[in-house]
Amino acid sequence: MIQKSDQLVYVRRIYPGRVDRVEKTLESDEIIIGWSEARGLNNRELEWEDFREIVHETYYSDEPDYRVSGGASGSLWRFIVEMKKDDLVVVPYWSDFYIAEVTGDAYHDESKVGEDTAWRRPVKWLNNKQPIPRRLARLPLISRMKAYQTCVYADDLIDEIKDVLSLSAEGTQPRFEEDLRQRLIEQVIKEINSGRIDSNGFERLVGSLLEGMGAKDIEIRHGVSDKGADIVANINILNKFSLILAVQEKHYTPEPPVEQNAIEQLVSGMEAESADLGWVVTSGKYSKDAEKFADKMKDEGYKVELIDGEELAAMIIESGLSVRNIT
Repeated sequence: MIQKSDQLVYVRRIYPGRVDRVEKTLESDEIIIGWSEARGLNNRELEWEDFREIVHETYYSDEPDYRVSGGASGSLWRFIVEMKKDDLVVVPYWSDFYIAEVTGDAYHDESKVGEDTAWRRPVKWLNNKQPIPRRLARLPLISRMKAYQTCVYADDLIDEIKDVLSLSAEGTQPRFEEDLRQRLIEQVIKEINSGRIDSNGFERLVGSLLEGMGAKDIEIRHGVSDKGADIVANINILNKFSLILAVQEKHYTPEPPVEQNAIEQLVSGMEAESADLGWVVTSGKYSKDAEKFADKMKDEGYKVELIDGEELAAMIIESGLSVRNIT
Protein backbone atom coordinates (compact mmCIF):
# COMPACT_ATOMS: atom_id res chain seq x y z
CA MET A 1 0.00 0.00 0.00
CA ILE A 2 1.26 3.47 -0.88
CA GLN A 3 1.65 5.55 2.23
CA LYS A 4 1.10 9.29 2.25
CA SER A 5 4.26 11.23 2.99
CA ASP A 6 4.36 14.15 5.38
CA GLN A 7 4.68 16.50 2.43
CA LEU A 8 2.89 17.04 -0.88
CA VAL A 9 -0.45 17.91 -2.30
CA TYR A 10 -0.73 18.48 -6.01
CA VAL A 11 -3.02 21.07 -7.60
CA ARG A 12 -3.97 20.24 -11.14
CA ARG A 13 -4.97 23.53 -12.73
CA ILE A 14 -5.26 27.22 -12.02
CA TYR A 15 -7.84 28.61 -14.37
CA PRO A 16 -11.27 28.71 -12.71
CA GLY A 17 -14.01 29.18 -15.27
CA ARG A 18 -11.42 28.15 -17.90
CA VAL A 19 -9.69 31.53 -17.61
CA ASP A 20 -5.89 31.43 -17.42
CA ARG A 21 -4.84 32.75 -13.99
CA VAL A 22 -1.32 31.34 -13.69
CA GLU A 23 0.56 34.57 -14.43
CA LYS A 24 -1.46 36.47 -11.81
CA THR A 25 -0.88 33.83 -9.17
CA LEU A 26 2.85 33.94 -9.86
CA GLU A 27 2.80 37.69 -9.32
CA SER A 28 0.76 37.50 -6.11
CA ASP A 29 2.59 34.47 -4.64
CA GLU A 30 -0.66 32.57 -4.21
CA ILE A 31 -2.47 29.54 -5.56
CA ILE A 32 -6.21 29.66 -6.15
CA ILE A 33 -9.18 27.40 -6.73
CA GLY A 34 -12.73 27.99 -7.93
CA TRP A 35 -16.24 27.58 -6.39
CA SER A 36 -15.87 31.04 -4.82
CA GLU A 37 -19.54 31.40 -3.86
CA ALA A 38 -19.28 28.47 -1.45
CA ARG A 39 -18.48 30.43 1.70
CA GLY A 40 -17.45 29.36 5.18
CA LEU A 41 -15.53 26.29 4.05
CA ASN A 42 -12.48 27.20 6.15
CA ASN A 43 -14.48 26.74 9.36
CA ARG A 44 -12.37 24.10 11.12
CA GLU A 45 -15.43 22.73 12.94
CA LEU A 46 -17.02 21.55 9.69
CA GLU A 47 -17.20 17.79 9.20
CA TRP A 48 -16.92 16.37 5.67
CA GLU A 49 -20.66 15.89 5.23
CA ASP A 50 -21.41 19.51 6.22
CA PHE A 51 -18.59 20.79 4.01
CA ARG A 52 -19.93 18.83 1.04
CA GLU A 53 -23.48 20.05 1.71
CA ILE A 54 -22.40 23.69 1.43
CA VAL A 55 -20.81 23.02 -1.96
CA HIS A 56 -23.77 20.94 -3.12
CA GLU A 57 -26.38 23.53 -2.17
CA THR A 58 -24.35 26.40 -3.61
CA TYR A 59 -23.55 24.87 -7.00
CA TYR A 60 -25.29 21.54 -7.54
CA SER A 61 -28.69 21.75 -5.85
CA ASP A 62 -30.40 20.51 -9.04
CA GLU A 63 -28.38 17.30 -9.03
CA PRO A 64 -30.23 14.23 -7.64
CA ASP A 65 -27.18 12.96 -5.71
CA TYR A 66 -23.66 13.91 -4.63
CA ARG A 67 -21.80 12.36 -7.55
CA VAL A 68 -20.84 15.69 -9.15
CA SER A 69 -20.70 17.80 -6.02
CA GLY A 70 -18.66 15.13 -4.26
CA GLY A 71 -15.81 15.49 -6.74
CA ALA A 72 -15.82 19.29 -6.45
CA SER A 73 -16.02 19.06 -2.67
CA GLY A 74 -13.08 16.63 -2.59
CA SER A 75 -10.87 19.09 -4.48
CA LEU A 76 -11.92 21.94 -2.20
CA TRP A 77 -11.43 19.82 0.93
CA ARG A 78 -7.88 18.96 -0.09
CA PHE A 79 -7.12 22.60 -0.92
CA ILE A 80 -8.74 24.22 2.13
CA VAL A 81 -8.62 21.63 4.90
CA GLU A 82 -5.90 19.06 4.23
CA MET A 83 -3.20 21.14 2.57
CA LYS A 84 -0.77 22.51 5.12
CA LYS A 85 2.27 24.71 5.49
CA ASP A 86 5.40 23.32 3.76
CA ASP A 87 3.40 21.08 1.40
CA LEU A 88 4.50 21.17 -2.23
CA VAL A 89 2.10 22.07 -5.02
CA VAL A 90 2.60 21.17 -8.68
CA VAL A 91 0.86 23.52 -11.12
CA PRO A 92 0.75 22.33 -14.76
CA TYR A 93 0.94 25.02 -17.41
CA TRP A 94 0.74 23.80 -21.01
CA SER A 95 4.03 22.03 -21.81
CA ASP A 96 5.61 23.17 -18.54
CA PHE A 97 4.76 23.16 -14.85
CA TYR A 98 5.56 25.17 -11.73
CA ILE A 99 6.22 24.00 -8.18
CA ALA A 100 5.38 26.00 -5.07
CA GLU A 101 5.68 25.52 -1.31
CA VAL A 102 2.65 26.36 0.81
CA THR A 103 3.34 29.09 3.37
CA GLY A 104 -0.03 29.68 5.02
CA ASP A 105 -3.69 28.79 5.53
CA ALA A 106 -6.46 29.00 2.95
CA TYR A 107 -8.58 32.15 3.06
CA HIS A 108 -11.57 33.62 1.23
CA ASP A 109 -11.19 37.01 -0.49
CA GLU A 110 -14.71 38.36 -0.96
CA SER A 111 -13.50 40.92 -3.50
CA LYS A 112 -12.46 38.09 -5.84
CA VAL A 113 -15.78 36.22 -5.92
CA GLY A 114 -16.78 37.83 -9.22
CA GLU A 115 -13.76 36.41 -11.04
CA ASP A 116 -14.10 33.08 -9.18
CA THR A 117 -10.68 33.25 -7.50
CA ALA A 118 -11.76 33.94 -3.91
CA TRP A 119 -10.33 30.77 -2.33
CA ARG A 120 -6.58 31.31 -2.03
CA ARG A 121 -3.43 30.14 -0.28
CA PRO A 122 -0.09 31.97 0.05
CA VAL A 123 2.88 30.11 -1.42
CA LYS A 124 6.55 30.49 -2.19
CA TRP A 125 7.24 29.65 -5.83
CA LEU A 126 10.30 27.44 -6.19
CA ASN A 127 12.84 27.32 -9.03
CA ASN A 128 12.92 31.16 -9.01
CA LYS A 129 9.36 31.21 -10.37
CA GLN A 130 10.66 29.65 -13.57
CA PRO A 131 8.65 26.98 -15.40
CA ILE A 132 9.99 23.43 -15.54
CA PRO A 133 9.75 21.63 -18.90
CA ARG A 134 7.37 18.69 -18.72
CA ARG A 135 9.96 16.55 -20.53
CA LEU A 136 12.04 16.48 -17.33
CA ALA A 137 9.23 14.62 -15.53
CA ARG A 138 8.75 10.87 -15.67
CA LEU A 139 5.57 9.28 -16.97
CA PRO A 140 3.82 8.84 -13.56
CA LEU A 141 4.11 12.58 -12.82
CA ILE A 142 3.05 13.52 -16.35
CA SER A 143 -0.01 11.28 -15.96
CA ARG A 144 -0.88 12.75 -12.56
CA MET A 145 -0.76 16.23 -14.03
CA LYS A 146 -3.63 15.15 -16.27
CA ALA A 147 -5.89 14.03 -13.43
CA TYR A 148 -9.47 15.15 -13.89
CA GLN A 149 -9.95 16.60 -10.42
CA THR A 150 -8.79 20.15 -9.82
CA CYS A 151 -6.78 19.22 -6.73
CA VAL A 152 -5.38 15.71 -6.25
CA TYR A 153 -2.77 13.93 -4.15
CA ALA A 154 0.72 13.19 -5.44
CA ASP A 155 2.29 12.04 -2.20
CA ASP A 156 3.68 8.91 -3.82
CA LEU A 157 5.65 11.08 -6.27
CA ILE A 158 7.41 13.25 -3.69
CA ASP A 159 10.88 11.92 -4.51
CA GLU A 160 10.33 12.35 -8.23
CA ILE A 161 9.17 15.93 -7.76
CA LYS A 162 12.20 16.75 -5.65
CA ASP A 163 14.41 15.15 -8.30
CA VAL A 164 12.89 17.24 -11.08
CA LEU A 165 13.41 20.37 -8.99
CA SER A 166 17.04 19.42 -8.62
CA LEU A 167 17.40 18.76 -12.36
CA SER A 168 15.91 22.15 -13.22
CA ALA A 169 18.11 24.08 -10.79
CA GLU A 170 20.56 26.44 -12.42
CA GLY A 171 23.87 24.78 -13.19
CA THR A 172 22.63 21.26 -12.46
CA GLN A 173 23.53 18.75 -15.15
CA PRO A 174 21.12 15.88 -15.88
CA ARG A 175 22.14 12.53 -14.44
CA PHE A 176 23.20 9.88 -16.94
CA GLU A 177 19.89 8.04 -16.59
CA GLU A 178 17.82 11.19 -17.24
CA ASP A 179 20.04 12.25 -20.14
CA LEU A 180 19.79 8.80 -21.71
CA ARG A 181 16.01 8.73 -21.27
CA GLN A 182 15.63 12.12 -22.97
CA ARG A 183 17.86 11.05 -25.86
CA LEU A 184 15.75 7.91 -26.31
CA ILE A 185 12.55 9.98 -26.31
CA GLU A 186 13.99 12.32 -28.95
CA GLN A 187 15.08 9.36 -31.09
CA VAL A 188 11.65 7.67 -30.87
CA ILE A 189 9.92 10.92 -31.91
CA LYS A 190 12.36 11.29 -34.80
CA GLU A 191 11.67 7.73 -35.97
CA ILE A 192 7.89 8.18 -35.76
CA ASN A 193 8.04 11.40 -37.78
CA SER A 194 10.63 10.17 -40.27
CA GLY A 195 8.09 9.04 -42.84
CA ARG A 196 8.82 5.36 -42.31
CA ILE A 197 5.25 4.73 -41.17
CA ASP A 198 1.99 6.03 -42.62
CA SER A 199 -1.28 6.64 -40.77
CA ASN A 200 -2.13 2.93 -40.82
CA GLY A 201 1.28 2.11 -39.41
CA PHE A 202 0.80 4.73 -36.71
CA GLU A 203 -2.52 3.11 -35.74
CA ARG A 204 -0.77 -0.25 -35.42
CA LEU A 205 1.99 1.38 -33.35
CA VAL A 206 -0.55 2.82 -30.91
CA GLY A 207 -2.38 -0.51 -30.83
CA SER A 208 0.86 -2.33 -30.02
CA LEU A 209 1.56 0.14 -27.23
CA LEU A 210 -1.89 -0.49 -25.76
CA GLU A 211 -1.32 -4.24 -25.88
CA GLY A 212 2.05 -3.80 -24.20
CA MET A 213 0.25 -1.87 -21.44
CA GLY A 214 -2.20 -4.72 -20.90
CA ALA A 215 -5.21 -3.70 -22.98
CA LYS A 216 -7.37 -6.47 -24.45
CA ASP A 217 -9.67 -6.92 -27.45
CA ILE A 218 -7.93 -4.16 -29.38
CA GLU A 219 -9.63 -3.31 -32.66
CA ILE A 220 -8.46 -0.86 -35.29
CA ARG A 221 -11.48 0.61 -37.06
CA HIS A 222 -11.35 1.44 -40.76
CA GLY A 223 -13.75 3.08 -43.20
CA VAL A 224 -17.43 2.91 -42.28
CA SER A 225 -16.64 1.17 -38.99
CA ASP A 226 -14.75 4.30 -37.83
CA LYS A 227 -17.34 6.51 -36.12
CA GLY A 228 -14.76 8.82 -34.58
CA ALA A 229 -12.65 6.22 -32.81
CA ASP A 230 -9.71 4.81 -34.76
CA ILE A 231 -8.97 2.22 -32.06
CA VAL A 232 -11.24 0.62 -29.46
CA ALA A 233 -9.79 -1.45 -26.61
CA ASN A 234 -10.82 -3.04 -23.34
CA ILE A 235 -9.04 -2.01 -20.13
CA ASN A 236 -9.38 -4.45 -17.24
CA ILE A 237 -8.76 -3.16 -13.72
CA LEU A 238 -7.99 -5.65 -10.93
CA ASN A 239 -9.85 -8.34 -12.91
CA LYS A 240 -13.06 -6.75 -11.64
CA PHE A 241 -13.79 -3.65 -13.70
CA SER A 242 -13.85 -3.53 -17.48
CA LEU A 243 -13.60 -0.14 -19.19
CA ILE A 244 -13.81 0.70 -22.89
CA LEU A 245 -11.12 3.00 -24.28
CA ALA A 246 -11.68 4.88 -27.55
CA VAL A 247 -8.66 6.34 -29.33
CA GLN A 248 -8.48 8.99 -32.04
CA GLU A 249 -5.03 9.08 -33.60
CA LYS A 250 -3.38 11.89 -35.56
CA HIS A 251 -0.09 11.03 -37.24
CA TYR A 252 1.14 14.60 -37.51
CA THR A 253 4.50 16.25 -37.78
CA PRO A 254 5.15 18.80 -35.00
CA GLU A 255 3.58 21.58 -37.08
CA PRO A 256 0.79 22.44 -37.43
CA PRO A 257 -0.55 21.43 -34.00
CA VAL A 258 -3.61 19.21 -33.63
CA GLU A 259 -6.73 21.35 -33.31
CA GLN A 260 -10.09 21.08 -31.53
CA ASN A 261 -11.77 19.03 -34.26
CA ALA A 262 -9.74 15.97 -33.24
CA ILE A 263 -11.28 16.07 -29.75
CA GLU A 264 -14.72 16.55 -31.28
CA GLN A 265 -14.16 13.42 -33.38
CA LEU A 266 -13.04 11.51 -30.30
CA VAL A 267 -16.11 12.54 -28.30
CA SER A 268 -18.32 11.37 -31.16
CA GLY A 269 -16.45 8.07 -31.15
CA MET A 270 -16.78 7.70 -27.39
CA GLU A 271 -20.54 8.16 -27.66
CA ALA A 272 -20.82 5.69 -30.55
CA GLU A 273 -18.77 3.04 -28.70
CA SER A 274 -20.20 3.78 -25.22
CA ALA A 275 -16.58 4.30 -24.17
CA ASP A 276 -15.62 5.15 -20.60
CA LEU A 277 -12.27 6.73 -21.54
CA GLY A 278 -10.90 8.57 -24.54
CA TRP A 279 -7.42 9.33 -25.86
CA VAL A 280 -6.31 11.55 -28.68
CA VAL A 281 -2.80 10.43 -29.63
CA THR A 282 -0.54 12.40 -31.94
CA SER A 283 3.08 12.28 -32.99
CA GLY A 284 3.04 16.09 -32.89
CA LYS A 285 1.62 18.65 -30.48
CA TYR A 286 -1.73 20.22 -29.55
CA SER A 287 -2.87 23.79 -29.93
CA LYS A 288 -3.87 25.70 -26.80
CA ASP A 289 -7.44 25.83 -28.14
CA ALA A 290 -7.44 22.02 -28.37
CA GLU A 291 -6.19 21.70 -24.79
CA LYS A 292 -8.82 24.14 -23.53
CA PHE A 293 -11.55 22.26 -25.39
CA ALA A 294 -10.37 18.95 -23.89
CA ASP A 295 -10.70 20.48 -20.42
CA LYS A 296 -14.18 21.71 -21.32
CA MET A 297 -15.13 18.17 -22.31
CA LYS A 298 -13.80 16.91 -18.97
CA ASP A 299 -16.01 19.43 -17.20
CA GLU A 300 -18.94 17.95 -19.15
CA GLY A 301 -18.12 14.43 -17.98
CA TYR A 302 -16.00 13.04 -20.85
CA LYS A 303 -12.79 11.45 -19.54
CA VAL A 304 -10.56 12.70 -22.36
CA GLU A 305 -6.76 12.74 -22.38
CA LEU A 306 -4.41 14.28 -24.92
CA ILE A 307 -1.15 12.42 -25.57
CA ASP A 308 1.41 14.30 -27.63
CA GLY A 309 4.50 12.99 -29.40
CA GLU A 310 6.80 13.44 -26.44
CA GLU A 311 4.49 11.62 -24.02
CA LEU A 312 3.84 8.90 -26.60
CA ALA A 313 7.58 8.34 -26.93
CA ALA A 314 7.96 8.21 -23.13
CA MET A 315 5.13 5.65 -22.94
CA ILE A 316 6.81 3.50 -25.59
CA ILE A 317 10.12 3.61 -23.70
CA GLU A 318 8.69 3.04 -20.22
CA SER A 319 5.87 0.62 -21.10
CA GLY A 320 7.25 -1.21 -24.10
CA LEU A 321 5.58 -2.49 -27.26
CA SER A 322 3.87 -5.78 -28.01
CA VAL A 323 5.10 -7.59 -31.12
CA ARG A 324 1.83 -9.38 -31.76
CA ASN A 325 -0.51 -8.38 -34.56
CA ILE A 326 -3.33 -5.95 -33.84
CA THR A 327 -6.58 -6.50 -35.74
